[in-house]
Amino acid sequence: MTPTNPKSDDGWVSVAWDDPRRIFVFGSNLAGRHGKGAALFARTRRGAIYGQGEGLQGLSYAIPTKDGSLRSLSLDSIRQHVERFIAFARQHPELQFQLTAIGCGLAGYRPWDIAPMFENAPATVELPPEFKEAMLGHVITRALQEARP
Repeated sequence: MTPTNPKSDDGWVSVAWDDPRRIFVFGSNLAGRHGKGAALFARTRRGAIYGQGEGLQGLSYAIPTKDGSLRSLSLDSIRQHVERFIAFARQHPELQFQLTAIGCGLAGYRPWDIAPMFENAPATVELPPEFKEAMLGHVITRALQEARP
């Protein structure tokens, strides 16, 4: 397997994209208009289906962060979609999921808003660097709060 380098023209991390067990996880809208950012990459390179706003499609998985009118979903709504994704990932331990920083681009949220939603994700979900950093901050903050008398 020779890794390709999508980072050269799309901004995504270089991985072995020809591995059918590797699923690209991206933020989408409920209308499935995969026209920009990670969603466009998923459609053009990983088999995302135009018109399908959530779930496994080709070698990608869409997690909605915007509604059908392209307005950002609430954090509670995004959390529900993330929980469905985590359940799917747990049901498919044979797959590896490369998560992008969903919700942190066009939807306008910050990594520390979204990253904690993945706290209980299985080890087969690879968090993006922004989420790893946010999770570390979240863990440290929680530990400091618990340590207070």
